[in-house]
Amino acid sequence: MGATVLQVEVHPPRVKQMLALCCSAFSWQQLCNLEYIMLHKLHFSLGVPTISFLEHFMHKCVDVGQAEVSKTLEVQALARGVVELSLADYAFTNYTPSLLTICCLALADHKLQLLCLVDLHLGGHPEAALQDCLGKLQLLVAINGTLLTQMLPFHISKKCGLFLSSE
Repeated sequence: MGATVLQVEVHPPRVKQMLALCCSAFSWQQLCNLEYIMLHKLHFSLGVPTISFLEHFMHKCVDVGQAEVSKTLEVQALARGVVELSLADYAFTNYTPSLLTICCLALADHKLQLLCLVDLHLGGHPEAALQDCLGKLQLLVAINGTLLTQMLPFHISKKCGLFLSSE
């Protein structure tokens, strides 16, 4: 059996940079398709460190007595859904996993109206970066509310106002 190797790319090269290295022999779409084919052929399992940060930050909140376990599980479920949505959007590749996680947790906390369960400054990120990421996440959730509703347990969707009735 092969060993699992973890590789974390903090500053991945941009597609534009890769195209320049290839002397513009490929289009943007061709390069993205080629990357997909190579990863598939190599049986890569792409993991996302953001999910690990979710659990880490939630444990911190419970350990210092900021939140009840039942409430943190709800926040974590909603934040996980928002994280999953963000993985499909290139706009979020600019953010470090810890920054993205803090913002997803803060947004989930706000949507569930749990009143500052998550400290935005827990990761030590600049205020401008936090506000930029939060703004983009709010837009992402607004645009993809229906999809997010389908990803979450019904009671959480209903509690945070994402549930859309068919009436």
